[in-house]
Amino acid sequence: MFKKFRKKSPWILHYNAGSCNGCDIEILACLSPKYDLERFGVINTGNPKQSDIFLVTGPVTMRSRERLVELYTQMPEPKVVIAVGSCTCTGGVFRDMYNVEDGIDRYIPVDVYIPGCAASPELIIDGVVKALDILEKKTKEREKPFRLFKDFTLKDGIVSRRESALRIGDDDAKD
Repeated sequence: MFKKFRKKSPWILHYNAGSCNGCDIEILACLSPKYDLERFGVINTGNPKQSDIFLVTGPVTMRSRERLVELYTQMPEPKVVIAVGSCTCTGGVFRDMYNVEDGIDRYIPVDVYIPGCAASPELIIDGVVKALDILEKKTKEREKPFRLFKDFTLKDGIVSRRESALRIGDDDAKD
């Protein structure tokens, strides 16, 4: 019953994984009156527990990857992930550097890719509209991140996400 209403007022969690702020400025331009992304009911929020869309910018660095996966797991199902900019999609100009992972799709499932350096507001709006269509079709089935997770352990009856995330140097060959 709530499926058709889900896309009427989605909340976006915007996360900068280490970008140059080019894509972040374009996202803020989308929220301005000129482009008015809010006409689709989109609200930019800072709370992952109330978000429907995870909007990620910048290349995933070794320091930001654990936080990226942690924010992803805190969001309720159904959720949609949007990768904005070439750095987020593939690593961009920072690819193959010592502290940069390739793209976020190595760690979390991505639904919409928005290419460009920096991605234009028109492309971002088109990507959010496609994400709204995907969000309407998704169910509450749990999607697990691809990497950075060991088996879940219970500590006093509570699942600890920090204990389940792999640290740098741990064996993550169990993909």
